[in-house]
This record gives sequence, C-alpha cells and structure tokens, in this order.
Amino acid sequence: MVFAVLAESHCSQSSGTLVGTLMKIYTKTGDDGQTGLIGGKRVSKDHARVACYGAVDELNAAIGLAVVACDVEEWSDELQTIQSDLFVLGTELATADGDEKMLSLQPDAVPRLESQLDALMAEVEPLKNFVLPGGAELAARFHVARTVCRRAEREVVSLASQSAVSSTAIIYLNRLSDLLFAYALGANHRSGVANIIWIAPKS
Repeated sequence: MVFAVLAESHCSQSSGTLVGTLMKIYTKTGDDGQTGLIGGKRVSKDHARVACYGAVDELNAAIGLAVVACDVEEWSDELQTIQSDLFVLGTELATADGDEKMLSLQPDAVPRLESQLDALMAEVEPLKNFVLPGGAELAARFHVARTVCRRAEREVVSLASQSAVSSTAIIYLNRLSDLLFAYALGANHRSGVANIIWIAPKS
C-alpha cells in the first residue's frame, strides 16, 4: 500500500513537499501482519487508521480508472487534482495520533469541489427519479468510484469516533461522493446515453 511504503521510507518535509530516498516496493517489515504509520508507530494491518487510508487509496485507484476512460480534458485535469488531494488525505490519515502531520488537506479544497459540482449539475437535466448505476462506461466507472468514496467516508467517520480526524477530511469525502455522482450524470449526458431509471416494484 502506497502510504505504508511512504511510512517505511526515510522521508522528510521540505518546503511543503516530501523529499526522501528512493523507495523500495517491498520492505518485508509487514510480513508479521503489522505496518508502520508515518511517525514510526507500528499497528496491526486491520487497525482503523489503516482501514481509512486503505479505503482512500482504493478510491484514488477507482478515480484513476475513470480518468483513463475520460475524453473531457477539463474533467481529467479536475480529477487528477482530486487524486492529488486524496494522496494528501491518505498521508494525513496515515499519521499516528500525536505525531506532526507531513501534509494536511486544506479547507479550500471543499469549495473547489462544490464549484465543480454546481457546474456539472447546471449542465444536466434535473433528476426526478432515482437512477441505477450504469449507462455509458465512463458513468459506470464514476458510480463505482462514488460507492468507494462513501465507504472511505464511513471508515473516516468511524475513526473520528476514537481518534483525532480533521473535519475537513470528512466534509471533503462527503462532497466528493456527490461530485462523483454528478460526474456520472454528466458522462451519460455528454454521451447521449439515458440514465437508467429505477422502477419501483408493483405492490
């Protein structure tokens, strides 16, 4: 996992960037079921904090899967900025309580998501029904990313009940899941593919 490798490497903070020696992909330090948090603390790989940054890492990968299928340059640029945000968030979550954070998600990241969300929703028809995940391939990929984002949010909320977690982290993931839903609607709209309407079963 990328944040575990980062934690095991000899990184330092310099001018707001991470600087360190070349990272090895395997370290063998996790062969006993433990991993290192940034700061050096060792915890079990099923620790709540590991579950959090693992889910954020998975979300980042899911968004990457959408980016490679996206032919809208503006969207790709926005999504890659979000991927960078998620790397920062994962680094923040991978830092043990009481240790100085190498990076932290900045509060202005949330208004940026909201601006993108407003622009996307102004482009599509207002929703009048529940929709099923699917439609165009890109829309389906955004729906997968959305559901992973919701899981990451749940993991972070759970961690916040027992450890210090910034409110920005929770708000960011909440807003990002809405944005990914809007991207799915936008992808169907731009592809000329209708959203799949959920039809309630007849009683």
